[in-house]
Parts: sequence; structure tokens; C-alpha cells
Amino acid sequence: MLKGVTGITDDSRKVEKGFIFVAIKGRTVDGNNYIDEAIKNGAIKVYKGDDSRQKLGELASEFYGNPSDKLKIVGVTGTKGKTTTCHLIYHILTKLGKKVGLISSITTQGFHTTTPDVILLNKELAEMVKKNYEFAVLEVSSHGIDQGRIAGIKFHVGVLTNIAPEHLDYHKTFKEYKRVKMSFVNSAKFKVISPKETDLDILPGKFNNLNVEAAIHAVEFLGISKEEALEAVKSFKLPEGRLEEIRNDKGFRVFVDFAHTPDSLEAALKYLKSITKGRLISVFGCAGERDPNKRPIMGKIASELCDIVALTSEDPRTEKAEDIIKQIRSGVKTNLENIHDFIDRKKAIEFALKNAKKEDTVAILGKGHEKSMNLDGIHEIPWSDREVVREYLKESKR
Repeated sequence: MLKGVTGITDDSRKVEKGFIFVAIKGRTVDGNNYIDEAIKNGAIKVYKGDDSRQKLGELASEFYGNPSDKLKIVGVTGTKGKTTTCHLIYHILTKLGKKVGLISSITTQGFHTTTPDVILLNKELAEMVKKNYEFAVLEVSSHGIDQGRIAGIKFHVGVLTNIAPEHLDYHKTFKEYKRVKMSFVNSAKFKVISPKETDLDILPGKFNNLNVEAAIHAVEFLGISKEEALEAVKSFKLPEGRLEEIRNDKGFRVFVDFAHTPDSLEAALKYLKSITKGRLISVFGCAGERDPNKRPIMGKIASELCDIVALTSEDPRTEKAEDIIKQIRSGVKTNLENIHDFIDRKKAIEFALKNAKKEDTVAILGKGHEKSMNLDGIHEIPWSDREVVREYLKESKR
């Protein structure tokens, strides 16, 4: 632990007496402009420079006793399947009696991003060390890699589930997005690249069985045999908001899923279509301030695979929801009369449920496990697709 240091931060407002302040130049805020404020608030040391993100990671690791030296850490990245693969690895290890921690976008409450900042991350890992954990499984986003949120963390295994164009609003090019992802995977002691084909049929959907393949390859580097892993997966339940079925007595099926990219939307809808005797009805939108190029592609996919589509809001932020919906619609070439627009996501879900008949399937996509929605770019309002569905089903019984 750093002698005489009481804390580390890159936010001058959080500096207290005895802190180290690391000045980071971000995309919108330059920490170098707040060095005087940090010193005034009690900083005993200040770091600045081009490598400040890496330095923050190294200092955070040292401050918390270098926890990644004492754990075997598995990091999972990819355009889709990250969360499910993390939970699969965690499930296999715990089922086999191993002491393991998990940090994912679902389980770790209080972290707004997929990968927490490097200080919180080291704090969490240090807690695992205190509990005598042997392993840690960490979901790693491209933003987290690029912004140094895993700087200084030593990974035993790096897993890539898959890669397709995503977050191009941030990374600008697919080439840069791939470079960022691979920089993490290649930094690990062992790396796993998920196969594109599988003979496994354990979980619903080919994409989930590919996640099983990746998870099994990862745990093999931890000393777990393929046979042990496969046996453990038999009792695995998909994480919340991942092809999560909301049971009802109406004769139709309802699924909530996090699919929010063209690839994941297509994979989810193809699987649901394969198990549906009646019509497939979908509800989805596209997030504001995120890659607009995917919007018409997703509109085309949904219109071709679904019988009825309700286009709606999904975190529009500072964009107008009606403009986003219009862009999604621009990719629709067929089935036009069955495409419906709803700015209000609640009304879109209720429309889908109201129009569902026996043997139909309703797919509500894009939000999954999320508990809030951003309508103005500033405020997060409480929101849950699952709760809206349950409330409608409950009311319709009366």
C-alpha cells in the first residue's frame, strides 16, 4: 500500500487530505485544468501526462495491495454475449466448489457502466482477496479498455465472444473497435476466441451455445476439464434480461432480451421464430447518441423476420425519438402495414401484448435487465420492460 496515501482519484471534487490526484485529459473534460483545485482540497501528489490513465491503474492497484496478482482473473469482451459468457464461467466454477467473484453489468449494483472505473474495480478485487477467492470473472467493454478502466489489471484468461460493428459513434471505425478489443485479449496470459460454429445444444439459440463453447475453453485454462464444465452447464439459467420468458396464462409467450445490435437482434428473432407456431411480434428501438448506421439495418431485419413490429424509444437521450424511429423505418422495404410507431415505450409494449393471440410470441428487445431509461440526455428515469409486461398481464386478469 502507498505510504501516507489516504486515497486516489481522477476527480478533483473527490480529493481529500492525503489523496493522490491523477489529471486525465478526457474527451470533454481535461483534469489538468483542476490540478490547483485538487491541491487546495488536500492532494499530496499530482500525476499528469500522456500515460495518466495507465498510471491511475497502477496506483489504484498498488493502493489496494495489487489484488490482480492474487487472483486468477478471466476477462470477457465481445460485441454480444459478454454477460452470458461471464455468468457461464462463474456458474461452472461455483458449481465445482471454487471460490469466485463476478463483476458484470448485471450483478454488480451501483456501477452505471459495464466495466467499473479502475479504482472501484481494484477495490472490488481487493474485497475478493479478503474473502480468499481464487478466481474473478470480469465483463470488459470496449469503452472500459479504451478509457483505461482495466489499466494495471493482470488477466489470466482473455475471452473474445465475437466482434461486429458497434459503438462506432465512439471508436469511429470498425478497425479501431477491433484493435481496442484485441489489445485486451492479447494482453492476457491465455486467450480464447469463440468458435463460429458449435454442435452443442444446451441453451436456447445457437448464439448462447457459442457462449458455452467460449466459457468451456476459458475454464480449461483454469484446470477444469471439458466434461466437468459441460456437466455444470446443465443447471445453468440464463441471466436476467437474456431471452427471459415472462410466463402467463394467455396462450402466447413473452420474452425480454437485451439485443440492441443488428447481429444480436437477428439472432434473437431467428431463434424465437423457430419456436413460434403463430406470429412473431417484436418491440424495439435504438439508443440515441449511439451509432446511427445500425438503425435502418435493424429495421430491415425486424420487418423481414416479424409479423408485427412496434418501433419505440430506447434511451433517446438528446435525440428525438421520432427521428430515431424514422431512421429505423428507412430500412424497412416489406411488411410496411405491420410496422407501428410509438414514442411511449409502455404503449408499444401494451400494443404488442394486446394484439398477441394464442401461439404467438412477443419479443421485447433492447433494454433487457436495465432498470432505467434516459429520455433527455441528463436524467435516468426508473424503467423496466419486465415490470411493464407483468403489470399489463396482471391488469388484464381483472
